[in-house]
Amino acid sequence: MSTATINQTQDNSTIRTSRVQIANGDLLIDAYLAEPDRVGTFPAVVVVQEIFGVNVHIRDVAERLAKEGYVAIAPALFQRTAPNFESTYAPEDIQVGRGLKDRTKADEILSDIQAAIAYLQALPNVKGESIGAIGFCFGGHVVYLTATLPEIKATASFYGGGIPSSNPGGGEPTITLTKDIKAPIYAFFGEEDKGIPLTDVDKVETALKEAKISHKIFRYPNAGHGFFCNHRGSYHPESAADAWTHVLELFQENLK
Repeated sequence: MSTATINQTQDNSTIRTSRVQIANGDLLIDAYLAEPDRVGTFPAVVVVQEIFGVNVHIRDVAERLAKEGYVAIAPALFQRTAPNFESTYAPEDIQVGRGLKDRTKADEILSDIQAAIAYLQALPNVKGESIGAIGFCFGGHVVYLTATLPEIKATASFYGGGIPSSNPGGGEPTITLTKDIKAPIYAFFGEEDKGIPLTDVDKVETALKEAKISHKIFRYPNAGHGFFCNHRGSYHPESAADAWTHVLELFQENLK
């Protein structure tokens, strides 16, 4: 673990951030860790990246969660094929990120997330039975997968594309695993998202209803893909603020 950095937030609370490595067999997964800088034990959240790696946006989400009283960790899910990868949102970066995403496999992703969960549970300031997940874009799809893990007690999925039609690495679409989701899930979509048809959103909602999974689907009429990220041109502050309120609601109710 590298030396922790102490960050003071606008309300004068402080958090610690550090670069760490998670052991998964012979693989060492780089990760970004953000923690409340005070004595106590806290719920934890796994933060799952977009196709742009553990970049400034994902680190910012982890820090926001730490400010709210969660230990947050963001593992690098492209570790096997592109160690140290992170990028901006330029068109050429999108193409690179999509190529890396296409090389991921569901079983490896789940294994890496489980390693991140085990890492959190070994920390003395983490309530090991209170772990959630949040993911964006590629990560929004991934957390729908990881919601099937018994350790995950709440999931926030932002604009996860391809859930009804694909699965990382191939095989049956991720939506077929809906029945195996273990805990409440909130899913957030922009109605102006050019990459996720509204029919896909309907399919996700129908699957959750049919499987009797505790859930809420949020559709934002004026928002497109990436609306939560203030580093993207598609950032929609009103929708982002509303979504964050619901994320905190979800975690406060289910991670105690």
